[in-house]
Amino acid sequence: MNYKNKLHKIKAFIFDCDGVLTDGSITLMPNGEQIRKMSTRDGYALQLAVKKEYIVALITGGSSDAVKSRMNRLGVYDVYLSCNNKVKALNELIHTYDLNTEEILYMGDDIPDYQVMQKVGLPTCPEDAAQEIKQVSQYISNKRGGHGCVRDVIEQTMKLHGKWMNDTWTPSI
Repeated sequence: MNYKNKLHKIKAFIFDCDGVLTDGSITLMPNGEQIRKMSTRDGYALQLAVKKEYIVALITGGSSDAVKSRMNRLGVYDVYLSCNNKVKALNELIHTYDLNTEEILYMGDDIPDYQVMQKVGLPTCPEDAAQEIKQVSQYISNKRGGHGCVRDVIEQTMKLHGKWMNDTWTPSI
């Protein structure tokens, strides 16, 4: 089955952060704070997915409170920070929302995402993901991490479901 057919079943979007919602680079401030840059277009798609009642979650090994705050402002409250067992977090989401694995799209970019990607119905990755992740992905976005890959998969899914551009809505990205 090709990935477009699998998009019809998607009810939940789960994303890694660094390398997916960001380009994977960080700016280190003198006080040790790490600054990441995120796409507002990805933010728009995340907000719209939440508004259209998709389950949206973030599972990351990172520990940035700023990332959690950003996700919360977008309406994403299932945010797993400092996650060293992404499969455990995935299982918690499956249980909480009574999901089947084929209803889940996961996007990751590097080795820590490998195991969780093997457990979901539609594993995806950005264009610049690690080779091992590309090999396990059923869809590789033509967008790089932090440059629209999140919007790419959300928009494709919502268009297939008839939920993209079907009403007016102003986001607060």
